Amino acid sequence: MPQVVSASYGVVLIAPVEFRVKPGLVENFSNVTVEPPDDRGLRRVRAGEEIIGSAWSQKDLRRILRRQGYPKEMDVEDGTFIRWRGGDSRTWPDHSVKRFITIVLMIVGLLGSMALLVAIGMPDALGGLTFAGRVTGYLFVIAGLIQGLAALAVLDYWGKRRMRFSGAVVLLGALITLTTGSLLMLLWLQEREYTPYLLAYFPLWCWSLGALWLLVREKTWTGVPHPKSFAAGVTATVIVASANLAYSSMYQPASRPMLVKLEAKFGEPATDSRNSFIEIPLTLRAQNKGKVPAYIISDDYSVYGHEVKLSRASDGLKDVKEAMEDESDAARFASGPRTETVTAGRFLSPGFPLESGEEYTAEKLVRVPKEAEYDALEVYFSLSLMRKDRGRIDTWEFQYPHFSWEKKEGRFYCPPSDCEESLIYHGKVQHNNNIVNVTRRPRYVTAWWSLTPEDSAASFSISSFRFQPKSQIDEKESRLEVDRYGVVNFYAEAMTPFAALTERGN
Repeated sequence: MPQVVSASYGVVLIAPVEFRVKPGLVENFSNVTVEPPDDRGLRRVRAGEEIIGSAWSQKDLRRILRRQGYPKEMDVEDGTFIRWRGGDSRTWPDHSVKRFITIVLMIVGLLGSMALLVAIGMPDALGGLTFAGRVTGYLFVIAGLIQGLAALAVLDYWGKRRMRFSGAVVLLGALITLTTGSLLMLLWLQEREYTPYLLAYFPLWCWSLGALWLLVREKTWTGVPHPKSFAAGVTATVIVASANLAYSSMYQPASRPMLVKLEAKFGEPATDSRNSFIEIPLTLRAQNKGKVPAYIISDDYSVYGHEVKLSRASDGLKDVKEAMEDESDAARFASGPRTETVTAGRFLSPGFPLESGEEYTAEKLVRVPKEAEYDALEVYFSLSLMRKDRGRIDTWEFQYPHFSWEKKEGRFYCPPSDCEESLIYHGKVQHNNNIVNVTRRPRYVTAWWSLTPEDSAASFSISSFRFQPKSQIDEKESRLEVDRYGVVNFYAEAMTPFAALTERGN
């Protein structure tokens, strides 16, 4: 109501009521509108027609206003300056604890997936044995980096959603975790062996199922201009990664044969006049003529002297059963060859690589008395190679020999009464694809070489055991692993008449 003021002159004056202006209110600021909360409890804030932010709480609202230059002590309860729609200044339905827990769980899952993918992909990306393997490694590293971006997008999507595609990025991260986790679980189910990585990818696979259920329920793809193209891109990435894994793990190693040429050749003999010995040069050669590099895991050579019984009269082939059992030759005029070892030794120690196009040659000298009653000399040369495109051997460990008869060798010690005295070579072998390595226990390759007065012998095995004596090897498992890592045995033989050597040596 107006206030009447009287004066002594009889004139009545009407004065307006005085309104109190709130402290710090400046007229050139626009009126503020706080809109109704959305389904998450977030309320958008407008200054005039301009959106200046979104607030979870009254404290958050004050922070937005101060950032826009509004007075710090501004009274947000003043309805004449701030218009409240869909609730007053006490309407803040944000579930901050639930939102915080969701953010933490999503970030932990995505960062865990990032660490796992980078740890799996980096060894193949930097040192893959095949081009396809390196491509697969890079794909895993890139997928890990996407997981890191998805973890950052979580803060925006469960925050104030300033980025349009943050939800789609988080969804992509969850899909990557589900896809890679499913791949690792499928590979693990093939062997069902415990590996420490199982404690990482199995929980992450379970996490991805829960995360996708939440993200699909919230329709996080909303805002993506072409959701079908987005889904097609994700599917194509999965197919490329799976194809590269299959190509590098199975097809490529199986489609390229290992072409290695072994040669054993006797040279021109010479006579040692001091001792009446015939000295026969022996050349052993191994050449990798293919495109598949390999590791030498076992080698051996022996020279044998043969003495046969000759007979002019014969009614047919002699020693037929023995020839069939030994898969050897049968002759009409010769029978019962007596064989003894003249020389035995090694070509190269296990662990040496034989790269594509590389060649190794060893020159030996065989000494035989001139009066020896041999009819022929024969050399038998064997070499066992493991493909490098199937696996990688820790050569530093594998090239070091252990002496089975020495107690100081610890677990490699084997009493001579229980087993032959042998040189033992033992080292870790890994698959050519690190994705397989993290789903299986480590494998170990062991090679034995023994030398006795009668002959020499070489053997090897690949198994999941750290080390076992030769008598305890599981032959079935070893054959499976030998095939898996592409071990191939090569042989070379040569024979020459001893009489010819004696003549040429004189």
